[in-house]
Amino acid sequence: MAMEIPAQVRRYWLPILLFTAGFLFQVLVLPRHFPPTHYDVLGVERFASVERVVEAYESLSKEWLSETSHQPTVDIIKIRYAYELLTNPVLKRDYDLFGLDEHKDVLERVKEQYQMVHFLKIDLPLLKDSVVSLIDDAFNVLTHESFMSAISEEYPLIILVYSKGSPRCAQFIEYWKQIGTQLDGIVRTAMVEVGDSQVAGYFAEKRFSKRPFFRNGVPTLVAYPANCKSPSCYMRYPGGLFVDSVVDWVATSVVGLPRILYYSKETLGPQFIGKSGNHKVKTIFFSSTGERAAPFVRQAAQEYSSYSSFGFVLWREDESQIWWNSLGVESAPALVFLKGPGTTPFVHHGIFSKSEFIEMMEEHKHHELRQLRSDTSLELGCDARGHSRAGNDAAIWYCVIVAGRPGAELSKKRQILRKAQDKLLGDVDRSAGNVDNSVETSSAATAFKDDRLTFVWLDGEVQKQICAFYLATDYTGACGPRDFGDDNDKPEIFIVRFQRNATYEALKAEKKNNLVDVLQGQHADASQLVARYKGPVEIEEINRWISQIIKDGDTREIPYFTSKVPDLVPEETSKAWNSKSIRSAGKSLKENIGFHFQDYLTHPMIGSTLLMCGCISMGILWFRNNTPTQSTRQEKARKDKAKRPRPKLSTSLFGEPSVPDVDPKDARQWEMSSSDSD
Repeated sequence: MAMEIPAQVRRYWLPILLFTAGFLFQVLVLPRHFPPTHYDVLGVERFASVERVVEAYESLSKEWLSETSHQPTVDIIKIRYAYELLTNPVLKRDYDLFGLDEHKDVLERVKEQYQMVHFLKIDLPLLKDSVVSLIDDAFNVLTHESFMSAISEEYPLIILVYSKGSPRCAQFIEYWKQIGTQLDGIVRTAMVEVGDSQVAGYFAEKRFSKRPFFRNGVPTLVAYPANCKSPSCYMRYPGGLFVDSVVDWVATSVVGLPRILYYSKETLGPQFIGKSGNHKVKTIFFSSTGERAAPFVRQAAQEYSSYSSFGFVLWREDESQIWWNSLGVESAPALVFLKGPGTTPFVHHGIFSKSEFIEMMEEHKHHELRQLRSDTSLELGCDARGHSRAGNDAAIWYCVIVAGRPGAELSKKRQILRKAQDKLLGDVDRSAGNVDNSVETSSAATAFKDDRLTFVWLDGEVQKQICAFYLATDYTGACGPRDFGDDNDKPEIFIVRFQRNATYEALKAEKKNNLVDVLQGQHADASQLVARYKGPVEIEEINRWISQIIKDGDTREIPYFTSKVPDLVPEETSKAWNSKSIRSAGKSLKENIGFHFQDYLTHPMIGSTLLMCGCISMGILWFRNNTPTQSTRQEKARKDKAKRPRPKLSTSLFGEPSVPDVDPKDARQWEMSSSDSD
């Protein structure tokens, strides 16, 4: 049979619970989170001078040597440790300013080693091998003036807060140099010594006592993003002090660089090559270690995001034959550039520096046959509102376009047009820049050499309007979305001749433009003529046709006229890494709420508050249980109070008549027979 809880205990369960919680908090929680200070161990006031510490230690040491002393060895070790720490100027300074005690591991190790040994056998001093100096290793140390100047610059800043007397800082300094090397050109690095309390105080946290402290000790890392101008809007590094972790945090959280994902042989094609933009060069890194992309590679992925897509592949020996057959990769590390269908991948084996990588990116950032897009039309010289690649002085220029819906047929036509372009480039190179006029393709080669001829391809599915405008008739096989089950893809090759009339342009410049002309921009459009290729899809025939078009276009007098050309539809843009918000001090405050929550659970006033609440609840319950009740006579009077009688309900629907009804004179009683009759 279960023991029944006494009635008094059930009645006062809440005060008992509060008293118990408050007592346990005072006995167990407070001593753990607020242990005695080293000054308390020596029995001196807080922030006592070194002389006062020495005096207290000598007084205590005399007691150890007395024959009547039975003080435990562990207590003597604590006193000796406090004495050595508080007599070292650097260690005492760190302890007084921020409560730093970077040698606790030494204290715990000595206590465990000598707890059963007489104190005279302890090897002194305890901190002889732990005190270090980082005066010679520190570099780019900030003062208050240089600190305020550094955070005002438009460039991310990473700061290492360190102490000259910390062994952890001495071990981390070499890692810090490696971090600075990897982040060179992406962020600035600097150091702040805790002795400069005016600057180091910005990065310290504060508990309820308002005393600054570093939660994880030193070294600690803080970062100021490029848009952070206030000393209090920094970001605190939350992870372990490893080179890879710190570099990844800076690149991702501080600078906002994109991550470059790894792909397997099964996912590289459909997930990376297939889903990235058709206009982008595919940049593939092969790694044998699976390491993260270097910061300068991630920075390049951000800067060249409109030109190239980036991906990593983990090199495996059992897959080496696959990569050799498909991409020509022999071993890792390697870098591959894929530049459109039918092109030979460019492969670079071995490691590379930042400058070498940027040089390769500049060389291979474009497809050999570029895509005509809204953001590249002016650059390529295929926009009536602009000029040729040769500059503003060229009055006539040409753009050869293959338009169609993305697919196998368009890839074939793109490959053929690219080879036609390479053939013209080869004709120019063989003659060392001087093209023989007797050659059938001389006009095209000359225009190509002079940057008056450009080869591009157009996505007819996305750019339906301008595709239909140029082709005019019979464009359903090249322009517009593909119907369900429709495999009738017929990419078309055509050439656009652009011309600017100097006389006409001068007259337009003298004439004051009205508002409609300004808004439509028609005054800036060049004259355009379109010729469609109907011949065989052969490289020589295409170049011969292009050359004839250019020859006629350069020599014949063609009327000058302009027409409104549909605008190119803006396609995919890399918006993910272009928008940067301003980081405020309030955001940093929100990030610290998680850290402060644990501090609130250990607030010194929690125990006393629980005890006070227990007293209050005890008093309330006692008062309620001992208050005299009201007299039974008054209660009975309230219960026996006369009630208002309920009205008597009528037996009829309309109530009892006040005057009896009078029978009419000619009225008679109707008699009902007991049986039916005819």
